[in-house]
Amino acid sequence: MEEHMQDHVSRWQRAENALIAIGLLVALVVWSQLWWVLLLAFLAFDLSALGYLVNDRVGAFCYNLVHNYTAPAVLIIVWAVTHLSDVSADWLMLLAACWGFHVAVDRALGFGLKLGPFTHTHLGPIGKAQRETRHVEP
Repeated sequence: MEEHMQDHVSRWQRAENALIAIGLLVALVVWSQLWWVLLLAFLAFDLSALGYLVNDRVGAFCYNLVHNYTAPAVLIIVWAVTHLSDVSADWLMLLAACWGFHVAVDRALGFGLKLGPFTHTHLGPIGKAQRETRHVEP
């Protein structure tokens, strides 16, 4: 029962994040921004996974530091403050959109926050770890 509920929550979060990614893409198009920058910058945020070259703990810390919505939210706040001060810093909003888009797409694909090893996330196991847990008999 608990595993079924976890699967339901995971699917809900994945769908929710897919809508966030689509919303960011649509917002950039409507805002007449360079929407393709979302795709161009997409892999840059995955450089945070290089922490896994040190060990699982450092890797998870570095990955989680970048793969959440905190920094994009802070960038939006800073953009708003600069905008209210009549300072043009639209690049902050574009960076926040790129960052948020990356996090949203990753979550929509099931790549959640890391719980140590790269394959263990808050959305459940991924890759080979996911296939192994599905084949385990109760």
